[in-house]
Amino acid sequence: MSKTAATASPAAVDPSRWKALVFIALAQLMVVLDATIVNIALPSAQTDLGISDGNRQWVITAYALAFGGLLLFGGRIADKWGRKNAFVTGLIGFALASALGGAATGEAMMLGARALQGAFGALLAPAALSLLAVTFTDAKERAKAFGIYGAIAGGGGAVGLILGGFLTKYLNWRWTFFVNIPFAIVAAAGAWMVIREPAGSRNSARLDVPGVILSTLGLVALVYGFTRAESAGWSDTVTVAMFVASAALLAAFVFVESKVASPLLPLRVLLERNRGGVYLSLGLAVISMFGLFLFLTYYLQVVKGFSPVKTGFAFLPMIAGMITGSTQIGARLMTRVAPRLLMGPGFLLAGLGMLMLTQLEVGSSYPALILPAQLLLGLGMGTAFMPAMSLATYGVNPADAGVASAMVNTSQQVGGAIGTALLNTIAASATTAYLTDHAAAAAAGGPAAKLVQAQAMVEGYASAIWWAVGILVASAAIAFTLISTGRPGSGGPVASGSGAGEEAELKIPVVAH
Repeated sequence: MSKTAATASPAAVDPSRWKALVFIALAQLMVVLDATIVNIALPSAQTDLGISDGNRQWVITAYALAFGGLLLFGGRIADKWGRKNAFVTGLIGFALASALGGAATGEAMMLGARALQGAFGALLAPAALSLLAVTFTDAKERAKAFGIYGAIAGGGGAVGLILGGFLTKYLNWRWTFFVNIPFAIVAAAGAWMVIREPAGSRNSARLDVPGVILSTLGLVALVYGFTRAESAGWSDTVTVAMFVASAALLAAFVFVESKVASPLLPLRVLLERNRGGVYLSLGLAVISMFGLFLFLTYYLQVVKGFSPVKTGFAFLPMIAGMITGSTQIGARLMTRVAPRLLMGPGFLLAGLGMLMLTQLEVGSSYPALILPAQLLLGLGMGTAFMPAMSLATYGVNPADAGVASAMVNTSQQVGGAIGTALLNTIAASATTAYLTDHAAAAAAGGPAAKLVQAQAMVEGYASAIWWAVGILVASAAIAFTLISTGRPGSGGPVASGSGAGEEAELKIPVVAH
């Protein structure tokens, strides 16, 4: 690979790259949609399948555990087996698992289908991102491609709320699974025909089996620990045991990776300060975003009385902001300014929108408060996500592109689990404290008691959102501090500390050998 060329040579440019982007983006949309679309359908599915209240969380948890636990393994399989092969296999497997979920006749069948969806998603997601990394080699085109990808990654979850509401209301919950099948078939067929993976970019090293076992068990324990903390509490014996086990397993994983000849996750991928900064800042930002989706959904449906469909549409300003931030701000400026000057201000702008939502009250106006706050959040996140997605794989050795992409998804998955558990616990504590302080009014019954209950919920949301503001400020600080590379293609300054070879590599876009 050339160490001096600023852009890929004409021979290295894939003529079908924009067609490939369509199918990669379609697959990414399917995975992101599935993260929220099932939430809308869960109450109906629980009733039909006779799933107990105690086990209903496993419909979400089974997917999260498989997806989060197998991401690094999926990323390395993509590097070793071929990203196109992994991508198409992931799509076909996800479609079959979705068909199984839609046809579920009982609890066991549903949970098995969700676990299979997570497993194939863990193969599909890093393959999709790494295909972008090795397909788009020109800096300006790369910025546009990652702008589109970032907008889908950021806004797809809210689209899932709308689609889930429509499908559940006008058809039935099974279609929230069946809808994945046409997405997957079109994306797989298109990818097979148009994607041309660059030659010489596979990693032929032996698979690091101890690393696979330690990382999978460590991540599963971590995700389950945070998921259980939400329902059982932070002091629960099993919750604490999961965190202790996760820390021990992940520490052993790092030790093993530093010793083996062909590690599952080469530490150079993590220790390069720019990529490390992206993983950390993105994971923190996702904590705040997942918490916000949860609180706004409950606020709009429970406090304001919105239907699921209307709630989905209420998130449209955030989607519009994300698309604008990614494609019109981030993509246009990515080749002109350093990534930290997009990510840092982007997180701060999102934090400003989040700060507005700390003023939520029972009678707050949607047009006056929630809509402008969502626009700021969307613009900020879209502007920050685009360079983050690109920089996470920028300059990495092509043989490591899959596992570097998997780290992006891992930081988002773990961040989502932490955000849901942590912020929900903070909100619940604040709600309980408010009800304790207003016990007399709550016990009185009638409209006054209902108003106190609503005010207690909103008090809880506002308290948790204050924490989300602080988390976004921390994300911005990390972006400004750790991310020091110049704009793509500029050959600008790159942080030291990972070896001369890696420094030279980071100054140019990834090109085929």
